[in-house]
Amino acid sequence: MGATSTSHPLFARIYPRVARAVEARGGSEHRRALLAGLAGAVIEIGAGNGLNFAHYPASVSRVTAVEPEPRLRALAERAASAAPVPVRVLDGVAQALPAGDGEFEAAVFSLVLCSVPDQRLALAEARRVLIPGGELRFYEHVRSADARRARIQRLLDASIYPTLAAGCHCSRDTVGAIEQAGFEVVSLERAAIRGEGPRPLLPHVLGLARRL
Repeated sequence: MGATSTSHPLFARIYPRVARAVEARGGSEHRRALLAGLAGAVIEIGAGNGLNFAHYPASVSRVTAVEPEPRLRALAERAASAAPVPVRVLDGVAQALPAGDGEFEAAVFSLVLCSVPDQRLALAEARRVLIPGGELRFYEHVRSADARRARIQRLLDASIYPTLAAGCHCSRDTVGAIEQAGFEVVSLERAAIRGEGPRPLLPHVLGLARRL
């Protein structure tokens, strides 16, 4: 395991099964929408087991996929071999990306900004590796606008939940963090998961922002 790796063996075994269920309830459609229209060189930060790879459009010239968890990274490498565009999977963490300044036209976060140790550092790194005006695509669960559910989210974050879920937090103001990191959010929409109801505990959003 490299020095940048982060091992969550229990979570890494459970996550692919949970993710398959979510994909069948709308996750796959959200991933396609997340990546639609991308072009050029892309960095995917926190690639997990590579669920996005099958959805990259042919206009993408290459994908550098960074994943610190070794078991998930091995699954991502397998998914990369079947991807429709060239995908290189690297060991690395969001707060210290293995990439040069201005190397990419676009960066992708997909259910990652909930669990990075420091959103500010992760977003600063994403900004660093993007060209001026480069795109940041994000598919994330965010803080609920419902006060009661937001309180429940905060209680979960203050309990054992982040430990069980590999650092995941429910109550982060992710969209606000993106704006504060030097990006302009140009589109944002609800990404509903079928069966979750009109006011879910973990509301998901799809968005596009540009590096200022």
